[in-house]
Amino acid sequence: MTSVPYSDAIVSPAARAKPRADVSPRRDRIVGALFVAPLVVALIVTTLYPTLFLIALATSKSTLGKPFRKFVGTDQIVATLTDGNFQIAVAKSIAFAFASATAEVAVGFFVALAFVTLLKLGRTLLVIALLPLMTPPVMVAVAWKLILAPAGGLLNGVLMKAGIIDAPLSFLATPFLAWLSIGVADLWQWVPFVAILSFAALLSLPDGVQEAAMVDGASPLQRLRHITLPLVAAPLASIFLLKLIIGFKLFDLVYVLTFGGPGFATTTATFGIWRLALEQFDVGNAAAQTLVYAIVIGIVTIPVVRLHRFASENQP
Repeated sequence: MTSVPYSDAIVSPAARAKPRADVSPRRDRIVGALFVAPLVVALIVTTLYPTLFLIALATSKSTLGKPFRKFVGTDQIVATLTDGNFQIAVAKSIAFAFASATAEVAVGFFVALAFVTLLKLGRTLLVIALLPLMTPPVMVAVAWKLILAPAGGLLNGVLMKAGIIDAPLSFLATPFLAWLSIGVADLWQWVPFVAILSFAALLSLPDGVQEAAMVDGASPLQRLRHITLPLVAAPLASIFLLKLIIGFKLFDLVYVLTFGGPGFATTTATFGIWRLALEQFDVGNAAAQTLVYAIVIGIVTIPVVRLHRFASENQP
């Protein structure tokens, strides 16, 4: 008696009569293309088209009412590169972005450490701490403008009542104090964002490593330096990069608190571009500045991206 293979035995007669054909590579490619198509369309609409439109504006004389009036090639881009005011504004934006990102990641990380220590209350405190992040940036700026006001402002009132100052300070009319005020408002708004990301990173750490270090007699500072920080270096680098990019786009606080002043002391690149486009209606030059600023941001963030890659590849 001839034995029948098991695989043949369980196949129905109809299936044996007409074996199912393998899925053709062509149909696989079509199905794959259909899955990828929405992403490609989204990238074209949200990235490629705006970029091409921006380049077209930057290489033409354009106003709000009459875009693409005349092709000027790279004239506006070259003029932007040699514009001293724009260079200063870009330098201020970069300095502010790095300073604010460094301060906020440091403060946010230690706030997250405190929340982890108070783990039972940490999640509740974190929700409360998120309130500034939920506030619209314009309202944050308005609130801080009222706090810093020379006449009737909360801060001046507290300082005078404590005897620290004799007369109200005009925080937003002095270049250094104006930048400091913007920095404090930005810190107040974004520290909760950094804290919640750092909190999530700290909760993902293995408990066994910390417990073993405690058994070995490591102090809290030693555990922080040799265990916690190396383990969260990659997430912290990601948070720093994210906050850095947010810092490059600083606009709302400058617009409401100082309007770029006193003089042009707090005029950042983004605020200068806004004034050029919507006050002077020189959309072509504004587009050229935007293009140059985007390239500068890309160059400046390269070391941070490499730092993040190094931290990810060398994570214990």
